[in-house]
Amino acid sequence: MKTILLLVVSNIFMTLAWYGHLKFREQPLLLAIVASWGLALFEYVFQVPANRIGSYEFSVTQLKVLQECITLVVFTVLAYFLFGAVPRWNLLVAYGFLVAAVYFAFKG
Repeated sequence: MKTILLLVVSNIFMTLAWYGHLKFREQPLLLAIVASWGLALFEYVFQVPANRIGSYEFSVTQLKVLQECITLVVFTVLAYFLFGAVPRWNLLVAYGFLVAAVYFAFKG
């Protein structure tokens, strides 16, 4: 559970670093880059321990599949609250396939 919580926090910082600057398009690009780098530092502060701790419990492939699933959920929530991006039916179907991917990655 610690791995999952750390990955969620890491992905919040990652999503804000990658997409948060789009809320401030009128700001200079260099400022957006520097701010994104600052946020990315905090992403790594949580991501590296998440993978280190998780590696005792999960394979590298399982960690990656889990991280990708968490990334999309975190992105969807932040995109909704920051940009008003409402998930449509096709996105929900795609997420269903991702959940299936996680299931199969952890099976056997």
